[in-house]
Amino acid sequence: MPDVEPILEPHALRRYSRQILLDEIGLAGQQKISAAKVFVIGAGGLGSPAALYLAAAGVGTLGIADHDAVEEHNLQRQLLHSTVNIGKPKVDSAITALLALNPHVQLIPHRDGITADNALELFESYDIIVDGTDNFLVRYLNNDAAYFTRRPLVHGSVFKFEGQISVFDTSKGGPCYRCLFPEPPTAGSVPACGEAGVMGALCGIIGSMQAMEVIKLITGCSPAIVGRLLIYDAFSHQTQSHGIKADPHCPLCGNSPEITAIKPEHYRFKCEAVAEKQMSPTEYPTEISVHEASELLRTKSSQTLLIDVRESSELQICQLEMARHIPMREIPAQLENLPKSQHLLILCHSGMRSRSVTDFLRTNGISTVSNIAGGINAWAVEIDPTLTRY
Repeated sequence: MPDVEPILEPHALRRYSRQILLDEIGLAGQQKISAAKVFVIGAGGLGSPAALYLAAAGVGTLGIADHDAVEEHNLQRQLLHSTVNIGKPKVDSAITALLALNPHVQLIPHRDGITADNALELFESYDIIVDGTDNFLVRYLNNDAAYFTRRPLVHGSVFKFEGQISVFDTSKGGPCYRCLFPEPPTAGSVPACGEAGVMGALCGIIGSMQAMEVIKLITGCSPAIVGRLLIYDAFSHQTQSHGIKADPHCPLCGNSPEITAIKPEHYRFKCEAVAEKQMSPTEYPTEISVHEASELLRTKSSQTLLIDVRESSELQICQLEMARHIPMREIPAQLENLPKSQHLLILCHSGMRSRSVTDFLRTNGISTVSNIAGGINAWAVEIDPTLTRY
């Protein structure tokens, strides 16, 4: 944080008066807020409320990183964006909304998002990092970059009706994200929000909590939740708080670290590589593209069976007529009924549940099965644009 806080202009005294009236914030606290530089990674469900409240609070410099464009299904929870911005870069949409809210905040767009090549340089430019991403590998990248640059990382995540939040700050002796989860999950083992669904209001709650933790870190008005994981259940409104200790065996911040630098290979899913190869009756690739699947269904329809493992509610949004519907949860019970003489192509929304089903079937003796990478979402983009995306 800067040693010298800026003198507040009369408009700032008016705008932030309700914060300044708080004894725990006061004029000195507001000056610290106005001098702070906060980096919000992800302009989505968590980044939206976090950025909105930080901009409203008068954080002096706010960086926004996201490489995606606004899609219609984002609007249910990503309140930085509006219908007219569908198709536009999320960062640009976010900057427009934040400027409309508070034109006195300096906003810095990072349209390429976070990568192993730029993370350290970007983190060095900010005081506090807010992780609003829903990608496991990017979470690990954010954690590692925060560790190497000695920046506090305000972590949030949501899944269906549950949210989690913590502050990882190893510079103050706290644990890092890898102390809690040493390694990323294997590809397809944990569904993302696009697979499992999430309530928009829950994103608002957790993102607002992240903004509150940032304010606490900036002003010192109350200790941040370093070393604790707060779990919030939106159904019961119950919260649980679990202590997290720095792990001496942590691969990043432990006594004998294995990770000593930011390297791209640290942020790739650990799964078998998919090689380009010709299929034979006893050899089928674990994963194929939507183009390959479409070609197989066109040229070898009698030898190929498309199985859609999504939920019935998802079929009401879009479906492929040639697909046989077996929800993922029913696959084990249907194992004996699946044809062994056909090439089974497994389809879901984005390729994660279908990958899990593919692995399950192969483990249980069915080798004539392939996952369709990207799922029906990729099919809508690359094969049939008339399909409704979600």
